[in-house]
Amino acid sequence: MTDQIHKSGEKFVGRYQILHYLAEGGMQQVYAAIDLSFGRKVALKAPKNLSAVKRFSRSARMSAKVNHVNVATTLDYFEEGGRSYLVEELIDGRDLESALEFDFLHLDPHLSAHLIHHIAKGVAASHHVGVFHRDLKPRNIMVSRDPGLKMVKVTDFGIAKMAEEEIADAFKDDKSSITGSQTALGALPYMSPEMIEEPKTASLPADVWAVGAIFFTILSGAPPFGKGLRAIPKIAAAILPPKPQMFLLKPQFAPLTDELWGIVQECLRKEPGARPVADRLVEMCSKLCYSEAPRELGIIKTYGRPFKKTGYIQSESGEEVFFHSDSFYGVKPAEGTRVNFACFAGSPHPRGDPVLPLKSMQP
Repeated sequence: MTDQIHKSGEKFVGRYQILHYLAEGGMQQVYAAIDLSFGRKVALKAPKNLSAVKRFSRSARMSAKVNHVNVATTLDYFEEGGRSYLVEELIDGRDLESALEFDFLHLDPHLSAHLIHHIAKGVAASHHVGVFHRDLKPRNIMVSRDPGLKMVKVTDFGIAKMAEEEIADAFKDDKSSITGSQTALGALPYMSPEMIEEPKTASLPADVWAVGAIFFTILSGAPPFGKGLRAIPKIAAAILPPKPQMFLLKPQFAPLTDELWGIVQECLRKEPGARPVADRLVEMCSKLCYSEAPRELGIIKTYGRPFKKTGYIQSESGEEVFFHSDSFYGVKPAEGTRVNFACFAGSPHPRGDPVLPLKSMQP
């Protein structure tokens, strides 16, 4: 992390006071602040590069055009002390990249469908007003901390143009190499072929490609074409890897996973014009039959005792929840495994389905 630009307690334009530092990306630092005029908490974003003020201003005004429940709301923009600032709603959650890093090995088909459906809605809303995000990736998607990821918001439209220009600079001299740009390196696994080859001419279909790459990532646990420099020729060729292993291990989920795979294939077509437009992507997701049943967290207490292929989850709410291995969306259940699951009424115990294994570490 670079040095923090601001400290707690600093005030701006007589209205915003910083509470504490939150996070940073390749282009900006983010702070929790209080809007003294309305007594509400907000997210205050500042570009790390002072030379980016004009670009930040232009992009901030562009992001304000997008108004949708699945897009972080832009509240204000101002300049002070030669630096520009973007004010957004403060989202009580974390970015998807952190969720994948600390919690999820992968998502089950139902949770994946829910997530990508709402991401697609946010992207479609931006495309309706002609806003091309350019830098869609898990870090730029915020999700709530509840087990069901009920809240999903696309963010950082305000720095998309800046990200595009840095990415273009990173590839300008030699497309087989890349500079140390963290923005470019972070975006690379989700960049379309045209964003690598001709980023200045890339347009809305590149966002749809990014949605497809994110979709593959949450379904399998890894980006479709890998990370780092080795991903570049694979992205350029646009040859999809095989279906995620879990699709083959869990045939009982096949009706839904087959539809999900079809959407991934449509989004990751090499030719931009062959990909569905964002509205069509939303329509495809709307036809998916996926469950949005409330989710809980727990630990597998017993498995295979006394009956094979069945076990019990000790939920965080204190209930014992029965499950069958057919409902376990992982390789094999094991006692002590942290799980995310949907809970349904049953007798003598409620039943978990699906049951999703989680990583052991937590932030």
